[in-house]
Amino acid sequence: MSRSIEGAAVSEARTRLLNTATRIFYAEGIHSVGIDRIVAEAKVTRATLYRHFASKEDLVLAYLQQADQAVRGQVGAALADAPAPADQVRAVATSITQGIRSAGFRGCAFLNAAAEYSDPTHPIHQAVLAHRQWFLDTVTELLARTGDKPAEAAGRHFVMLRDGAMAAGCLFDPKLISDTFLHGVEGIIRARAVPELAPRKV
Repeated sequence: MSRSIEGAAVSEARTRLLNTATRIFYAEGIHSVGIDRIVAEAKVTRATLYRHFASKEDLVLAYLQQADQAVRGQVGAALADAPAPADQVRAVATSITQGIRSAGFRGCAFLNAAAEYSDPTHPIHQAVLAHRQWFLDTVTELLARTGDKPAEAAGRHFVMLRDGAMAAGCLFDPKLISDTFLHGVEGIIRARAVPELAPRKV
């Protein structure tokens, strides 16, 4: 087998393993899924899995990295379609609701992982925190462009609304949850457009 063909086979096996793990982890949870299940459904050997991932933890980290890249791509695509600052915030919010209303939605992969790995020093929990910090920074920066007031509180408000929508979206009517979330985001945007009143002199 030539080196290029061998490399393609290795890449294909890793991709199949990661895609299988991603599908099962997201749908059923992480702790409840064993390596044997992933190996069987990916149609590879345990040796092949451990050639690509030293442990189940490494596979989970790769799953979260892939989820992180997907969210970054989703946000990037939303921003590209909306040049105005307020519309960019709305576009990111709309992209979130598209996920909530999609088939097979099971909440936020990162919040789900954090619930299973609650130790803040664990590498998987740390990966969740890193993703969330990036998202908070991104949203805060977008909101900062919509007005002159500091945007830190508005960014935290957006993320809080997003977390609630992601948690409720698989428990209640996804359309109702999405509409409520978008209404809340619109309130954040409008609040930033209202000038702050000068303090009254006494």
